[in-house]
Amino acid sequence: MELAYIPSPSQGVWHIGPLPIRAYALCIILGIAAALWLTRRRWIKLGGNPDDVVDITLWAVPFGIVGGRLYHVITDPELYFKSGEQPIRALYIWDGGLGIWGAVALGALGAWIGCRRRGVPLAAFADALAPGLILAQAIGRWGNYFNQELYGDPTTLPWGLKITYTDANGDIAHGVFQPTFLYESLWDLACVALLLYADRRWNFHSGRLFALYVACYTAGRGWIESLRTDHANHFFGLRLNDWTSLICFVVAVGYLILSRNRPEPENRLGRSRLAPEGPADDATIDDSSVAFTKDVPDTPDTEPDPEPDAEPAEADGRSADQPEKHTPRV
Repeated sequence: MELAYIPSPSQGVWHIGPLPIRAYALCIILGIAAALWLTRRRWIKLGGNPDDVVDITLWAVPFGIVGGRLYHVITDPELYFKSGEQPIRALYIWDGGLGIWGAVALGALGAWIGCRRRGVPLAAFADALAPGLILAQAIGRWGNYFNQELYGDPTTLPWGLKITYTDANGDIAHGVFQPTFLYESLWDLACVALLLYADRRWNFHSGRLFALYVACYTAGRGWIESLRTDHANHFFGLRLNDWTSLICFVVAVGYLILSRNRPEPENRLGRSRLAPEGPADDATIDDSSVAFTKDVPDTPDTEPDPEPDAEPAEADGRSADQPEKHTPRV
């Protein structure tokens, strides 16, 4: 008998006339907005121009969505292209199916294009983005809740997820299952806290905070993936996403170790500056103003010099209405 469980939503789509409003899409949009908000705050704190974050995001997000869908379709082609399936469904992003690693890989390409256009180092932007990116993942996972997907084995735990769902293939799921979407969402929020603390404590730079994000996320994704029972291709007894997580974890930890003594770049943000900082920058802002000061001497804007035959004023008794001669600056 089921004494306690998390109920599933009664619906994941609402209609305004002919327009469907899908909870899955809303969760993704809310996650993107949260990532943009947090990244913008962090970029401003570093002294960067907040407009850079918006412009780079406009490149990264479309690339990321396409990359996430491509990763899902490429790694599970039998869901769409085997005999009896409908290939057009590969375009139905609202049905679920965005692979995080495809989203990160192709999203990084979009971010690189945006960074080059704005004169911003990609590594610096990636470090500013890392906490916001995993925050977006934590929010986006709730789209799986509304789609009633990505759950684990049956369970009697009081936080089990009650599922009553018929998928596109006609398969029916009914019962209480491990809420793997919730586990991953909570793990992602813990990673957000860890990244913010680590950056404040040790001032990560040169892409090292992004590497910590990859290591932290994959460490959790590995054990959460083992709880899932949805369709996945296996290699040598492990799900494909387990292998991907393992490889990414090793690469991220390796980079953290190899770059641990790397000095902080002198110009960490590239051209992303709201205003010059310090007197040294003021001296280099406008060389023309310096040249103008050197080439054109100051001239008095008072009365002209006295006639040659006029008697010079005494040193201590100069009249108040006599002009004081200026020495030109050189």
